[in-house]
Amino acid sequence: MPSYTPPLRDMQFVMHEVLNAVDELKALPRYADLDAGTLNAVLEEGGKFTAEVTQPLNLSGDAEGCTLDKATHEVRTPRGFKEAYAKYVEGGWAALSCDPAYGGQGLPFVANQCFYEMLNSANQAWAMYPGLSHAAYEALHAHGTDEQKKNYLPKLTSGEWTGTMCLTEPQCGTDLGLLRTKAEPLPDGTYKITGSKIFISAGEHDMAANIVHLVLARLPDAPAGSKGISLFLVPKYLVNADGSLGARNAIFCTGLESKMGIHGNATAQISLEGAIGTLVGQPNKGLPAMFVMMNAARLGVGNQSLGLTEVAYQNALAYARERVQMRSLSGVKAKDQPADPIIVHPDVRRMLLTAKAYAEGGRAMAIYCAMMLDKALHHPDEKVRKESDEIVALLTPIVKAFTTDNGFTAASACMQVFGGHGYIHENGMEQFVRDARINMIYEGTNAVQSLDLLGRKVLGNQGATLRKFGKLVEALIQQEGVNEKMSEFINPLAYLADQMTKFTTEIGFKAFVNPDEVGGACVDYLRVAGHLVFGYFFARMASVALQKIAQGSADPFYAAKLQTARFYFARLFPETASLMRTARSGVSNLLDTQEALS
Repeated sequence: MPSYTPPLRDMQFVMHEVLNAVDELKALPRYADLDAGTLNAVLEEGGKFTAEVTQPLNLSGDAEGCTLDKATHEVRTPRGFKEAYAKYVEGGWAALSCDPAYGGQGLPFVANQCFYEMLNSANQAWAMYPGLSHAAYEALHAHGTDEQKKNYLPKLTSGEWTGTMCLTEPQCGTDLGLLRTKAEPLPDGTYKITGSKIFISAGEHDMAANIVHLVLARLPDAPAGSKGISLFLVPKYLVNADGSLGARNAIFCTGLESKMGIHGNATAQISLEGAIGTLVGQPNKGLPAMFVMMNAARLGVGNQSLGLTEVAYQNALAYARERVQMRSLSGVKAKDQPADPIIVHPDVRRMLLTAKAYAEGGRAMAIYCAMMLDKALHHPDEKVRKESDEIVALLTPIVKAFTTDNGFTAASACMQVFGGHGYIHENGMEQFVRDARINMIYEGTNAVQSLDLLGRKVLGNQGATLRKFGKLVEALIQQEGVNEKMSEFINPLAYLADQMTKFTTEIGFKAFVNPDEVGGACVDYLRVAGHLVFGYFFARMASVALQKIAQGSADPFYAAKLQTARFYFARLFPETASLMRTARSGVSNLLDTQEALS
């Protein structure tokens, strides 16, 4: 059975030593009283919860899955899930970064980010139930009416109720302009919602008293396409004026998807049969409201793969230290054993270090994004709020796509470390691979994220936001460029930063002539951008590690950080050269292929 140890030391390193998170956030009145001790204590307790409560349910939950009673439309989650969720609510974990006005603890998003990384490492399928609830909370907090906020946010904050996002239909996934679900106005100001939804994660379960569905639908006079979509709040149980639960609403689970992974999460087919809902936001303006939830979910999906990368690495490392196979090519290393531990073999180390580097780079990027989210929402300076929001918008598709691509690569590599034993369910590795694969697909496939990054976030404003991130990179290069010990990190980063400008300009000119060039280059482009971001954070982490060592620290953590950074720049970062070459090859080798694809 796999095990899990929360990576608290690395989280604290990124927060306190690299990003100086507490001092940065104390500049926000909302967090004026924040201190590192409190943040560390919360995450230490969160780590205990994930390792002791949810992680032991991961393997069994995958094997058991969810069960639908078709007569009642009720779903039973795997054994132990409901009880674990009760402990989650009792511990106040749902309220970590929620607004104190609705019962939240008011901690920064950094706390929620790190806690959810640990939840995802421990049990991604379980973590999706409260994770989606938090996204629903964010959408209602931003766009809900006063009555909706009063009736629903306290229950979502406490975790007593959970939430979903009901977007996808059988004929439309990414292209939501094709959706057919209808919303008919009623005399009392509510709406009667009719239609079918599929792939609804946590769409039905037995863990909470009520489920708050946020549903996209069309009003009778709505214009065609995405401009005619509205957002509605449709609860499983109607809510009375006093906040108590009323009648069962006409929204039902009619089936559960039989899927490759995340078996412990109920991926539901939902039928709305005249269900009663209330409008969220303005008529025909549902997508802006839903995008609050979708962007939160995209960051959350990146976090899911970050969690899987970490837990897969931990278990592969432990196995590689114990499993003996063959002798080292350079001579016997374990004289008291019939063979050497496989960790002595270079390619095993390559796979382990790949997972380790992807975890540590992804963690730094995710924590940084959480800090920028707090600044975007709560900083007293409007200019800082605006620029922070732009950086988060730029990095969101990278977090979602780059981290999930890397997570699947890392999980597969770690399964390979186990050899044949990695293919066996009881060792947990094949589950990590299966669970990681969905993260590249939902909340917008990674190709869609790549189109968003290149087409909208970069070319859409002529690279203005990219240049803002580039200034951060340039400042680091200027600061560390004269430090000889940093040259192995700074030189490749500086080269890529220079190439990125030329690369982006070239793709932009091609796209001006033929817009399909964006589609041909975008996936490669996003990976190049991801490496630029990772390179920036690895250089910052290496700088701190070198400083600590120079100051006399004998903590092996810093030496390990340097070794991981060296591996990353030597073995993973050079991928950017081939990616830029393939992106520059143009779109004709993809589209001028009628015979090849006939």
